[in-house]
Amino acid sequence: MNRYHVTLQLEERSALEAIVQKGSHASRTVVSALILLNCDTGEFQPHRMKNEDVAAVLQISMRKIDRVKKRFVEEGLDAALERRPSPRVYQRKADGDFEAHLVALSCGPPPEGFSRWSLRLLANRAVELNYIDRVSHETVRRVLKNTNSSRGKGRAGSSRPITMPTS
Repeated sequence: MNRYHVTLQLEERSALEAIVQKGSHASRTVVSALILLNCDTGEFQPHRMKNEDVAAVLQISMRKIDRVKKRFVEEGLDAALERRPSPRVYQRKADGDFEAHLVALSCGPPPEGFSRWSLRLLANRAVELNYIDRVSHETVRRVLKNTNSSRGKGRAGSSRPITMPTS
């Protein structure tokens, strides 16, 4: 395995100490800053710790230390402190047409034998009616959460709440 040697300039060291000492930063950023400060072999470092000691004190793996040091040496200080953006691109499955059909379906009467719609029932019915090729109940939940529909809490088409008769 390649060994990466961290040599911090005075400005970099000051910036890392500021991250560690004050302000509100993500814990990942603070841990990376601590790793770089403790593994520094430059002239401004009073004492250098071994990787094993840093891992024991911060309660992190040796692999984490190696990754942070490698990113610092190859890509710079900012890359070592910040998280890489995810390369994955999510394709949105529920478009406006599907959402409209789903809301209309959920506002209608539930299937025979059920008192109200469940998320799984809505997902299965949307697939049966060919609104979409396949959909999970979680997607149905997210779509309905973003609308003002209430699955069966009131009467369909009525804006007034249902009141229970008193006896």
